[in-house]
Amino acid sequence: MEKFRLSVFWCGTIFFGSLATIDLADGKRNWKSPRNLCKFCDLQPTSCNGTSVVSCFTNCSITAICAQDDEVCVSIWRKKDDNVTIETLCHHPSQRLYGFLLDDYNNTKCEMKEKSVPGSQFYICSCSEEECNHLLHFSSLVPAGPQYLLIVLISVLVLAVVTFFALLCYRMVRQRRLSQGWDKEARAIMIDDDHSDSSSTHANNINHNTELLPIELDLQVGKGRFAEVYKAKLKQSTSEQFETVAVKIFSEVEYASWKNEKDIFSDINLKHENVLHFLTAEQRKVEKQYWLITAYHPLGNLQEYLSQHIISWDDLWLLGGSLAQGVAHLHSDRTPCGRPKIAIAHRDLKSSNVLVKNNLTCCLCDFGLGLRLDSLLSVDELANSGQVGTARYMAPEVLESRINLENIESFKQSDVYSMALVLWEIISRCNAIGEVKDYEPPFGNIGEHPCVESMKDSVLRDRGRPEIPSTWINHQGIQILCDTITDCWDHDPEARLTAQCVAERFSDMEHLDKLSGRSCSQEKIPEDSSVSHGK
Repeated sequence: MEKFRLSVFWCGTIFFGSLATIDLADGKRNWKSPRNLCKFCDLQPTSCNGTSVVSCFTNCSITAICAQDDEVCVSIWRKKDDNVTIETLCHHPSQRLYGFLLDDYNNTKCEMKEKSVPGSQFYICSCSEEECNHLLHFSSLVPAGPQYLLIVLISVLVLAVVTFFALLCYRMVRQRRLSQGWDKEARAIMIDDDHSDSSSTHANNINHNTELLPIELDLQVGKGRFAEVYKAKLKQSTSEQFETVAVKIFSEVEYASWKNEKDIFSDINLKHENVLHFLTAEQRKVEKQYWLITAYHPLGNLQEYLSQHIISWDDLWLLGGSLAQGVAHLHSDRTPCGRPKIAIAHRDLKSSNVLVKNNLTCCLCDFGLGLRLDSLLSVDELANSGQVGTARYMAPEVLESRINLENIESFKQSDVYSMALVLWEIISRCNAIGEVKDYEPPFGNIGEHPCVESMKDSVLRDRGRPEIPSTWINHQGIQILCDTITDCWDHDPEARLTAQCVAERFSDMEHLDKLSGRSCSQEKIPEDSSVSHGK
């Protein structure tokens, strides 16, 4: 079951980052990128041969913030036989890299230097400017001569002309927007943003410019209380290729929900393989809309996937374990690398707010009701968060409006209750329990959209929980999971397990895969049916 090993991943790295500041005195917008912003791609083929050109780009499309402030940008060029590859990364100059110490990291540009490596050509460069390892300079490898000097001069001249016209176009567009009052509206929103954690507001934002991303909306794949979700195509300005993304669109009246979700997503420490990958947030002033742009997962949300598939024990282990890992990361005050982070309570955990990735692991989405559990929050501030969530999945103390505001752990305990109901849903569709009935949500007997009062009658008065038939516990793994979810939906919040404990139980059950026979998921309806992202 190597496919489920959830270990430390790309520590301290994010794919995209941008920090913005604004001079409110004269309306000028000044953009600056974070420190130690480098290209960061694994070993990949390249057409940059280093012998017939003076300089060339790496073609790496991933940008990352280095884990440590003192790390520098590095590029490595290799040629073995006819294979030429490029690798870009962050690295601390005090440590050896492939056996070599970096001796040129104070440079502003990446000057390739040859190193002795048996069996291949090996060149390496390092530099300390922003994304300086994107453009590689091979001037030291090419014989000096008038023809090469001419190429350099022409390149510099062309670059200067292009830059001049780009700046000219930018000033014309900006002046037009100023005349339309665009900057006044944007300034008001950014002033509002300044009241949030300014160090991380734009941390995952791939849109380094003020211009909106070129996005073509395709079809609607989801609709919830606050927003609609669309499958869309992102056309990068440097390529004619399209990338499929998900766009969550909020109307003008739902600005508060958009901002709350944006602020949570923008925390660089939220990044995790079991949390929906966030690309950027945009304010579409012409359409009077607010957008969140994220990764797109064609399998849709967990509720729809379970209604369409009967799953195997292996699938259950992957889906349930990754769900627990995602919630555990959300609740943790440390990243997998050990860096401090703000714990987050989701407060609307349900199967329709969990997406299924192509490898049959889960990722959490829809943080519109999320709450950053900052230890500095007062009881009054926590009390103002109100009774939120979906009634069917609300913990008893939430239904009763008696959550313990003196202890921020109470919000995590409510999430664990909701997670237990989702785990029950997953188990109910697993062929390891014997006969599998049609999909039904927890408390399905109460109705399609039960209200808070109906749930109070069942959960508080009758102490009801979804049924666990005796046939379920014939499978050793299912029996362990049933005991686990029973502990998680305990009426007493203090008696519930933590999400981390649940994740560890899944990890301990890895050896039980031999009991399943490794049967594949069985489809109930065709794969190409419409699917939805979080609602």
